[in-house]
Amino acid sequence: MATRNFPSSPSLDYRPSGLALPLEACGLFESLVALSVRTFAQSIEARTYHLRTEGGRHEIDLVVETSDGVLAIEAKLGTAPNDHDARHLVWLRERLGEGLLDAVIITTGTEAYRRRDGIAVIPLALLGP
Repeated sequence: MATRNFPSSPSLDYRPSGLALPLEACGLFESLVALSVRTFAQSIEARTYHLRTEGGRHEIDLVVETSDGVLAIEAKLGTAPNDHDARHLVWLRERLGEGLLDAVIITTGTEAYRRRDGIAVIPLALLGP
């Protein structure tokens, strides 16, 4: 499995994402989000990864790398993500700055909106290329 280091953070690595884990281990919703995002990312020749810091202190479900920058995505089963759900996205935004195009939480809700901290909340049903 390929590993890539963020240029300014040699202690971070992100790995190609996929459905390698059984659905029981990573959750049906998270798997469906990963499948959808990977499909859309491939259509624009972007690469997808899963990010976990050394020791597992921070984790991002999906990192989409394009020639323009990085999109970070968390999948949360629920309709109203809270600050705890967004904490790793906030951390990554602080680390990458302008290199982070956007940070998104994908939910089971019905409405898309931006949280006060700027993180987008998008229902899986609204995703599309």
